[in-house]
Amino acid sequence: MLLTNRELFYRNLALPSEVPDALEIVRANGIYVYDDLGTEYVDLVSGVSVSNVGHLHPEVVEAVEKQIKKYMHLMVYGKYIQSPQVQLAGRMAENLPESLDSVYFVNSGSEAIEGALKLAKRITGRTEMIAFNNAYHGHTHGAMSMLGNEEMKYAFYPLLPDVRFLNFNVLDELARITEKTACVLIEPIQAEAGILIPDKSYIRALRERCDETGAILIFDEVQMGFGRTGKLFAFEHFNVVPDILCLAKAMGGGMPIGAFVSSHENMHLLTHHPELGHITTFGGHPVSCAASLASLNVILRDNLAHQANSKGRLFVKYLEGHPLVKEIRQIGLMLAVELVDGETTDKVVAAMFKNHLIIDRFLFNPNSFRIAPPLTITEDEIKMITRKILDSLNNN
Repeated sequence: MLLTNRELFYRNLALPSEVPDALEIVRANGIYVYDDLGTEYVDLVSGVSVSNVGHLHPEVVEAVEKQIKKYMHLMVYGKYIQSPQVQLAGRMAENLPESLDSVYFVNSGSEAIEGALKLAKRITGRTEMIAFNNAYHGHTHGAMSMLGNEEMKYAFYPLLPDVRFLNFNVLDELARITEKTACVLIEPIQAEAGILIPDKSYIRALRERCDETGAILIFDEVQMGFGRTGKLFAFEHFNVVPDILCLAKAMGGGMPIGAFVSSHENMHLLTHHPELGHITTFGGHPVSCAASLASLNVILRDNLAHQANSKGRLFVKYLEGHPLVKEIRQIGLMLAVELVDGETTDKVVAAMFKNHLIIDRFLFNPNSFRIAPPLTITEDEIKMITRKILDSLNNN
């Protein structure tokens, strides 16, 4: 007897958490996903800021189809000249500062973090690494070592040694960055803490402190890159350029890809003493790179980053002032709606699901829920969605 997809999901698919009422998605388009019963849901999560150009964007699909007909995987990373890789790297460099002109492609955000940490150690010859409480950087061993939440880490000790944690947006603590520090890894907007936006003066002081001590400044823009915050990259909000930039999620237009980006001089250090200082088999897969290039071109041509600002403010306009809403933190189409308490948030999120809205919670902020739809969402769709959110709030 053949098992259903649902039976196989619970029987044979390894899961990271309990999912008692998992949806079975059969298709997706734009801001919508559809289950096996034909029910339409609005995706307000975008696969956690992945689907910035919407699900199944026709230009991304066309790029994937064209590349598949030419070739897929050929050889381990960096051995052959492959047009999708080099064209994407060149297009990214055109839209980044001169000091970020060398792109190392990987498969995911966690891998981008791993590469960046290694590169920082190689540049400085130092071992101390600094991260921030309530930061999320991934779940591989190095990335988890920099994760600012003990509850998610304790079962996997020992992790990397010589890691220190600071409190986010606390100016006085920057003095703990010293000549012993190899790198400081920071999200320019803390995502899983509930969209915490630092003072511009803080990020600039951090850049200055890293310059003073010779520490490498790494920005984790895995969630916020490619237009999510109202700029193509979030560091543009602060007039500060990191030494290494980590990217993934929205980078692929729905296909798996990540990258860490630095100067050509820095990246060249990975080629010797030892050779193959960083290596990957599938990093920069040609199909993923083709999708990424198409997605980036859509974001740039359609000015989706700029549109994210007005669209995000529209969510705020319709939702602020509700008695259950304590605060809304918004930058671009990256919002945290904080309610009066966690129990209320649980009930409201459940009510929104009944209203066919896919909403996500934050790992480290139980009182808030996330709004991060595709950047292609329209103003009319926002009005429709906020009516449903208000209905969910009013019924609790």
